[in-house]
Amino acid sequence: MFVGDEVRLDTGFAVARVRLVQLAGSGLLRTTSEEAYDLGTAGLARVGLPGLSKLVQVQSRDLASTERSVGLALRWEATGPGGGLFPVLDADLILVGQGERSCVLAMSGVYRPPLGALGQALDRAILHRVAAATIRDFLAQLAARIADPPGGYVRSQEGPSSPALNA
Repeated sequence: MFVGDEVRLDTGFAVARVRLVQLAGSGLLRTTSEEAYDLGTAGLARVGLPGLSKLVQVQSRDLASTERSVGLALRWEATGPGGGLFPVLDADLILVGQGERSCVLAMSGVYRPPLGALGQALDRAILHRVAAATIRDFLAQLAARIADPPGGYVRSQEGPSSPALNA
């Protein structure tokens, strides 16, 4: 299944690019992923699937970069009890300049529902909406952190910085 969304930022590309690199290097890209995932799966608890899994693995790596765009390849995986009941998401996060004072942050990805025909039926019934809402929330949080970083720059809340663009 394909899933994606985009959000416009009223921040120039050069500034947004630096902030995205800082987010990835500080661990906040992982934190933002976990927060969005937790919010998305909280909706499943309301329909009778509480506490099945936790997003524990977020991997990223650089994609091609130009003067007007930069990207990351992301992989989100659930583990823990019931982790196999959730799909692995492979997605591209792209930041594209749109003039001097704005840019677009977009994420598009693909996942395959687990559990064969049953998983496909669940995906049609609810899980695809959960995936779309999770992506939308992730982009909104990430856009907010890019547009208005705390203290004027991105600081790690998790300890020492990791290499840029590897969360």
